[in-house]
Amino acid sequence: MLTAIVGINWGDEGKGRMVDLLSSDYDVVVRYQGGNNAGHTVINHLGKFVLNLLPSGILREDVVNVMGNGMVIDIEHLVGEMARLREKGVKISPENLKISDRAVICMPYHVMQDCLEEDRLGDAKYGSTRRGIGPVYGDKYLKKAIRMGDLLQPESTKKRLEGIVEWKNLTIKGAYGADEIKLSDMLSWLKKFGDELKDYVCDTGVYLENALKQGKKVMFEAQLGALRDIDYGIYPYTSSSSVIAAYAPIGAGIAGRKVDETIGIMKAYSTCVGEGPFVTELFGDEAETLRKAGGEYGAATGRPRRVGPFDAVASRYGVRVQGADSIALTKLDILSGINPLKVCTGYKIGNEVTENFPFGDIINEAKPVYEELPGWQGDISSCRKLEELPKEAIDYIKYIEKAVDCKISYVSVGPDREQYIKL
Repeated sequence: MLTAIVGINWGDEGKGRMVDLLSSDYDVVVRYQGGNNAGHTVINHLGKFVLNLLPSGILREDVVNVMGNGMVIDIEHLVGEMARLREKGVKISPENLKISDRAVICMPYHVMQDCLEEDRLGDAKYGSTRRGIGPVYGDKYLKKAIRMGDLLQPESTKKRLEGIVEWKNLTIKGAYGADEIKLSDMLSWLKKFGDELKDYVCDTGVYLENALKQGKKVMFEAQLGALRDIDYGIYPYTSSSSVIAAYAPIGAGIAGRKVDETIGIMKAYSTCVGEGPFVTELFGDEAETLRKAGGEYGAATGRPRRVGPFDAVASRYGVRVQGADSIALTKLDILSGINPLKVCTGYKIGNEVTENFPFGDIINEAKPVYEELPGWQGDISSCRKLEELPKEAIDYIKYIEKAVDCKISYVSVGPDREQYIKL
């Protein structure tokens, strides 16, 4: 059984919270793309955790976690993240964490290059997390990357890195005028942090194939959402990897397999971190009220999230490209007390209204077309059955379900592991 947990919108939909909840039914959880630009927040009996690189299944002792070949891994960050979790009592060992030998290492010069380019762009910046993600994926496809398996072959890695550092300095010094990076510094960095991770590196494809042959259930965990996908998102304001569910087996190491079920995660309202078009964006006091109520600040960066009413146009598009079989609707509790509730049902571009998500810069001209629904009062965080919700909340769920043309199977009414309703 292969299940993908993916984002429907711009990211930050609550995937980590749902993976933590649903992982009790799975044997293996796999991150298949992205790097430490992800920020999955999970609250359980051990406390509050913000996971950047580690799969969210790491918080369950009986779940094996895999970091797939589609990921880019800042090994310094990973070592620190593992240490922070251990301080809170989370057990991490090569038995419950396996890192693909084909996953690419995000080097210090990738972070440096990311920051230099964002600074050069100024007001035209893409809204990067400044963690080296774009440059490291670029180097992967230029075939100038160092991979996790290279940590096990230090002599050949040193020879390759010599040429890479020489080439990289043509950009770092020649184009940006920054100080050259030194080979000795890069080798020391790889040894210092790589030595702590060597025992975790393996062929995750072989491990996963064997697990599936044994009848084990595998969950794929994505970062970000469909509108940040490199192919299907709001390019160029996207991530640099494929967050789409169809890519999950490839990024995990089992390219010949197919996803059996895709669960899409989306909020009961809209949020977005970073630059790019965001049609339903609110501003001023109205935005700040919603932002504070939902705690809408980036888990990876702390940046305030842009917020707005639910966008059915963008969400319907996300459901389609993700191939979602069902939806988990998160943060419904945050909407308590807002009346009326707005839902964007179309985009007005010029004199025409479209219900289809547009391509390219034309979306910058789009104005939201809203329908209003009655809101509800009172705290719903203790509700555990659909019928315990106010009628207006039930009607809102049914309206959203119809608007995105996908069944809603879970509704979260609070941040804790057990604060949800299964429909």
